[in-house]
Amino acid sequence: MEKFQESMYKLIVETSTKLPKDVRRAIAKAKMRENAGTRAAMSLATIVQNIQMADENVSPICQDTGLPTFKIKVPVGVNQMEMKEAIRRAIAQATKDGKLRPNSVDSLTGENSGDNLGIGLPVIKFEQWEKDYIDVRLILKGGGCENKNIQYSLPCELEGLGRAGRDLDGIRKCILHAVYQAQGQGCSAGFIGVGIGGDRSSGYDLAKEQLFRSVDDVNPNEDLRKLEEYIMEAANKLGIGTMGFGGETTLLGCKIGVMDRIPASFFVSVAYNCWAFRRLGVIIDPSTGDIQEWLYQEGDDVDFQQEKTEVVGEGREVVLEAPITEEQIRSLKVGDVVRINGMIYTGRDAIHKHLMDHDAPVDLNGQIIYHCGPVMLKDENGKWHVKAAGPTTSIREEPYQGEIMKKFGIRAVIGKGGMGAKTLAALKEHGGVYLNAIGGAAQYYADCIQSVEGVDFLEFGIPEAMWHLRVKDFTAVVTMDSHGNSLHEDVEKSSLEKLAQFKERVF
Repeated sequence: MEKFQESMYKLIVETSTKLPKDVRRAIAKAKMRENAGTRAAMSLATIVQNIQMADENVSPICQDTGLPTFKIKVPVGVNQMEMKEAIRRAIAQATKDGKLRPNSVDSLTGENSGDNLGIGLPVIKFEQWEKDYIDVRLILKGGGCENKNIQYSLPCELEGLGRAGRDLDGIRKCILHAVYQAQGQGCSAGFIGVGIGGDRSSGYDLAKEQLFRSVDDVNPNEDLRKLEEYIMEAANKLGIGTMGFGGETTLLGCKIGVMDRIPASFFVSVAYNCWAFRRLGVIIDPSTGDIQEWLYQEGDDVDFQQEKTEVVGEGREVVLEAPITEEQIRSLKVGDVVRINGMIYTGRDAIHKHLMDHDAPVDLNGQIIYHCGPVMLKDENGKWHVKAAGPTTSIREEPYQGEIMKKFGIRAVIGKGGMGAKTLAALKEHGGVYLNAIGGAAQYYADCIQSVEGVDFLEFGIPEAMWHLRVKDFTAVVTMDSHGNSLHEDVEKSSLEKLAQFKERVF
């Protein structure tokens, strides 16, 4: 088991830090489709640069390393209990080494275990088979895209598409609606796995299982093959684009599976996955525990080092350094590209909830809050270092954000995916701005962080603590300004209009 544990550690590190070939090819194709100088092109250039940096640094592609899910096929007679314990030890070691972020939180107390272990975690699903080797596959699916999973019960009424019935065309409408409702909050452009049938739990399992398929494979079911091809073409006409900024590519892959159901229920389950599609696998020799073969290695690799990855945007560029005045904020407009120098402070769910009823540990007047749960490591001298630091999905903070900005005088918020009407109204009233960073680009933004100046609320856990970060040339796009404008509202409205063109029956 010692050798098997070592093999599992290698699988975890490789999955967290290096995208598989099929995913790289899909991203490269998307980058070629975008028009130069657009926000979408800038986003994809940042993504490509981030992939390069993760390769070079052997560090997490995205700071949200998700909930590790293993799918394992074993020969008869293999001790699954020992394998499970070896995987748990490998997970704990990878977390200690900064290859995974500590993401296991007690659902009742909110306490973070610190090692990614807990009740039911990591998820390990075993299946016996007739072959004489072990097949281990791992997916690291972050919370931002996990929150955009959706399940439909047919028949139903869908915004923009009307009635979806219990047939292939109704399934088609559900899948298109799933892509529409995700917008940029799941770090588009993304991948989807779809499960047709089953009950509520098995339907989601089937949907997630589709994400273990290769991006380039062909569905053996002719009806589902045609549906997959249709969805890829139609979804990329919605204009949602990378990060929800608009653009030519919204979906990078679609895989659909089907299972039987009972007559009373007809579920369509959709598992959404971001562009940082961290999924790998290995073949293991059961007698030695050694890796015999790496999976998902078919086809050509993409050498992003040879790609032009200059990060430029279509809006004017503005340099900001806190404390920021209201006058500076009022001068910003949607589409402006902001480069931040100086201090920013991280704040996620626990911080926002705490600040509603308590004072801040530092003076936040004129300051910038960053929706981020970084991967951090402490060296032998007790100094903290940032290993990964991309933005988290901002909409979770919608109940708090506007009030907190006004209460403490905060002028700017950085996150991904945008926020809602309550925050937009507060930005207009108070003189604030929302800055959209590129989701998943954890190495790109970690490189912008010059030093860790302090930390508060470490008792909330590393992802939820308030980190004081000094940054240079931290780039983001103004997507909600102090004049009541929201790029997210605009894209959602235009994509809904485009969604309606797919209302008529196709299958």
